[in-house]
Amino acid sequence: MNPEVLSREIVEWLQEQVRVSGGKGTVFGLSGGLDSAVVAALCKRAFGRDCLALLLPCLSAEEDLEHGELVAKTVDIPFKVVRLDDVFQQLLLALGENYKDEMVSGSLEVANLKPRLRMTVLYYHAARNHYRVVGTGNKSEIMIGYFTKYGDGAVDLEPLGSLLKEEVRELAEYLVVPREIINKKPSAGLWEGQTDENEMGFSYNELDTYLKGGEVDRGLQEKIEKMISVSEHKRKMPPLYEKKSRQE
Repeated sequence: MNPEVLSREIVEWLQEQVRVSGGKGTVFGLSGGLDSAVVAALCKRAFGRDCLALLLPCLSAEEDLEHGELVAKTVDIPFKVVRLDDVFQQLLLALGENYKDEMVSGSLEVANLKPRLRMTVLYYHAARNHYRVVGTGNKSEIMIGYFTKYGDGAVDLEPLGSLLKEEVRELAEYLVVPREIINKKPSAGLWEGQTDENEMGFSYNELDTYLKGGEVDRGLQEKIEKMISVSEHKRKMPPLYEKKSRQE
């Protein structure tokens, strides 16, 4: 992998995709993690100031907000903070739930409301600015369905979609992403203390080894293959019913 060539190709791809769709720039969520930091740096190279980073804390760790602001200022891009704590809690009340910390950590259907709320805000700003929503998913996560359907998976463009996590990390080094972001444990920020690898049950290194065709433990192979299989619906557009005969 040549990160200089790769970054240039992704930048050109982003510019072309936005141009042919009639857009003016990009908007994306800046979580304070590695993937979104790389996307921020690429979008700045592609569109200069015609991009917007949204920091969308939703009962999130303050460190994530601080890291998001650090990336935005380091890359020098416009950013906006939209706090979703109250909206999230009000939605739970409307659904007949009383918010408790343990509810979020013990319930994916509740935790997944967070990325879906965030995507609502992203598309609002995309529409106002004639921007396209850029996702931050990488190949490792997309392949096993480690994203929220119609949450962080609901985007217009996925510039990191063909890159393994290890490749994203290498690209981050080239793009001079702040060291504390590169060394940070990957987390979707769904609940306090949540990390990607704890939730998946294996490391990114193990997952990337499998996806590259390397040898992994038999039990791990079966687990990964099952995750790929059951998440197939998340990587496809909704199936359309095809009429079999003319209706009277």
